[in-house]
Amino acid sequence: MSDIQEINEHLKQLRKIVLRIAISVGVITMFLISFHAEPIQINGIQLYYPTPDPLNNIAAQITNHMRETLVPADVQLIQTAPGQAFFAQIYVAALTGIALSMPIIIRELVRFITPALKEKEIKIARNISLPALLLFVAGCIFSYIFVIPYILDFLYTYGESAGLVTFLNVIDFVTFVLQFLLAFGVSFQLPLVMYAVSRIGIVNSKFWRNNIRYAIVAIVIFGAVITPDGSGVTMWFIAGPMIALYLIGMVVIERSERKMSNI
Repeated sequence: MSDIQEINEHLKQLRKIVLRIAISVGVITMFLISFHAEPIQINGIQLYYPTPDPLNNIAAQITNHMRETLVPADVQLIQTAPGQAFFAQIYVAALTGIALSMPIIIRELVRFITPALKEKEIKIARNISLPALLLFVAGCIFSYIFVIPYILDFLYTYGESAGLVTFLNVIDFVTFVLQFLLAFGVSFQLPLVMYAVSRIGIVNSKFWRNNIRYAIVAIVIFGAVITPDGSGVTMWFIAGPMIALYLIGMVVIERSERKMSNI
């Protein structure tokens, strides 16, 4: 098979993978903006079942839950133009679709890169698929519960202290929240990436310890780039956990190497 034929074959495979991922995300997104989650009590346990309701849909319910749990008490969430609430729900539904499709996305990506990997690398890629999903979910949950509420409260406390009534645009709010959820979901992959790179043999545990200063600088720059304000304070809400993850990854790799050397 010629090089051109091999490239065409890889492109066909890539198109199939992208199509399967797009269908998965699209189906979930359409479901979230077309159905309402209706609560039901079964043996004292509250469950939910979907009912068709494009107006009061699941994406709207998620947006409302975000408003209740994340928006500071004295801040009013508003829309300033027609359709903003609708587009906010589309954003929420799309992100939820991506998050719920992560098992499919990870499986398809691993399947795509498998032919280019050696047997050891294939085993490592398969072994880290589930931890990658769990770390992504953990990063989103950590951000939603411990980071976003405190950042919003911090940013809007100044308006409260000045006696101002603060209004928050729904699009800005949803974009802000989704930005941090994705950022933490991705950043929580750091120790896993470090582990995979070390297991493959590209670097060893000494590399991570010897370059810790450069890693911290890179992490701080990353935190400064993705945070929405220029205060220099909110970036530490991201940089701090990432530095901790780097140190955890470094310790895990060192212990893993010592354990393997003793076998």
